[in-house]
Amino acid sequence: MTIDAHQHFWYFDPVRDSWITDDMAIIQRDFLPADLEPVLAQNGIDGCVAVQASQSEEETLFLVNMAQNYDIVKGVVGWVDLQSKTLPERLDFFSQYQEIKGYRHVAQAEPDDFLARPAVVEGIRQLAGYGLTYDILIYPSQLKAALHLVRAVPEVNFVIDHLAKPYIKKQEISRWSNFMTEIAKHPNVSCKLSGMVTEADWHTWSKRDFFPYLDVVFEHFGPNRLMFGSDWPVCLVAANYTQVKTLIEEYVDAWGEDVRTKVFGENARTFYRLTT
Repeated sequence: MTIDAHQHFWYFDPVRDSWITDDMAIIQRDFLPADLEPVLAQNGIDGCVAVQASQSEEETLFLVNMAQNYDIVKGVVGWVDLQSKTLPERLDFFSQYQEIKGYRHVAQAEPDDFLARPAVVEGIRQLAGYGLTYDILIYPSQLKAALHLVRAVPEVNFVIDHLAKPYIKKQEISRWSNFMTEIAKHPNVSCKLSGMVTEADWHTWSKRDFFPYLDVVFEHFGPNRLMFGSDWPVCLVAANYTQVKTLIEEYVDAWGEDVRTKVFGENARTFYRLTT
């Protein structure tokens, strides 16, 4: 089974989804599994992981509903208030939904020290008792806090979304690379090969813009801890689905069929405990 490890769905709300600015007008509309099904079929992808895009429990239940009604949605990364005093009760409540494989917070919108804050660290630590994962969504300036987090909570499996959004458009790599190298030393951390086209120049990017960054994560995470994600529909502001998939395919092909199988499905199935 081939898996896209990073998708989003929404009924577009201009207030809630104000992060979708006018220069992203192409995605200022509804995106649902029925829209994605033919795209996955065209690209030879069997299923996907739906990841939260807004900060509410309603979002989590919306994604669970999508997973319950569409076979292509194999798992959900939801949202819960990790700093709440009622977190244990909320995790108990959501544990009834086997579709939920992990949680995420849009930490990129928080101060740089957010993931190192004691309340956040302790909240994420509680995921371990439920066998849940945590997706780390950050900018490079927040990598120091992410490194603190993964060191402090070795019992939780983490995945770095979008390679931690390196500044590809500016061709900045050294500081990002140093922190990613340190984070990769922790065997409980994986990385998604996703979200890169939107960090490059949306109109003039070339596949070679991304290869230096892919070189870093392949060298330090290795082929067993990397997974393909399209970041559809957000990717559409810079590239269509096939372009995003082809970009990773062309890079991975040099590693051979075994690595391709891992990156395009096996690793995501293992990490998120997806049922086939």
